[in-house]
Amino acid sequence: MAIQAIVITPDLDRLQSFYQELLGAQEIVRMPEDGPTFFIDLDIDGDRLGLVNNGDVEVGEPGRVLLSFSVDDVDELLERVEPAGGQVMGPANDMPWGQRVAHIKDPDGNAVNLTQQI
Repeated sequence: MAIQAIVITPDLDRLQSFYQELLGAQEIVRMPEDGPTFFIDLDIDGDRLGLVNNGDVEVGEPGRVLLSFSVDDVDELLERVEPAGGQVMGPANDMPWGQRVAHIKDPDGNAVNLTQQI
């Protein structure tokens, strides 16, 4: 069994660009191949993130879903969040369970955690 996070967005290009710039995401599937795109499947270090186009969806504070990415260097990525179109919610913090964690938002306002083992 595999579970894949899929984010619905009114702006596929903007969100794809954000995850490419921040996390090195690579597009592996685009549907349909011809005509207006409905779905993009991204590979991020062997994990997959789907993006679905829906011009009627409102961006902002979904509040019920949190995307969490395990990365090599949280602090280095924090410097790249805002130039890529996201928002840094505060500095990274070392947690008692052995992770360094930073809270950010992607350009659609989705909550994202960047985590690093310490």
